[in-house]
Formats: sequence, C-alpha cells, structure tokens
Amino acid sequence: MRIERHPILDFPKKNDIPFTFDGSPMTGREGDTIAAALHAAGVMKLSESIKHHRPRGFYCAIGNCSSCHMVVDGVANVKTCVTPLKPGMDVRTQSGKGVVR
Repeated sequence: MRIERHPILDFPKKNDIPFTFDGSPMTGREGDTIAAALHAAGVMKLSESIKHHRPRGFYCAIGNCSSCHMVVDGVANVKTCVTPLKPGMDVRTQSGKGVVR
C-alpha cells in the first residue's frame, strides 16, 4: 500500500527501481528503503523469530529492532528498514540468525 494522493501533501512520481524478492521480480521507487518497497508491494513478512519461527514484519522503521533483518545480495542481517533500495538488489526472507556467506 502506498499513499498516492493526499489533501494537503504532494507525492511526486519517482522512478521505478527493479529488484528481486525471494526470486520474484518486483519494483520499488527511488528513495524507498527496502522494507518500504516491500510493504508498498504488500509483503508483510520480512523474517522469522529465531526460536519459534513466527513471522516478523516492518516494526520500528528506524533500525533499532531486528524485525526487518533480511538477506540482501547474500549478506545476512541487513536492516532493511534503513537500507536504501538500489537497482538489481537480491532480497530474501531470513530465517533464524542468518548465515554469513
């Protein structure tokens, strides 16, 4: 979900940025963080809790919690709520503590 129109604020159209999420092609917009682009596309689960594997989503949006940790371009534990989206990124859901490659 993305706010397109607002009664007092303007949201100018920005360029699309292609990336992949769990192997599927997606697009975000210039200026989005990874988590914001996924949220706008309807993706609510970003990772799982370590012990019980419960879904984790977009929570603090300032990089303080670990709910948005994902694997980005093969790097685990990337805080996607504060990481800018770049063209061609490979973003994957992270399970557990993440694996360092």
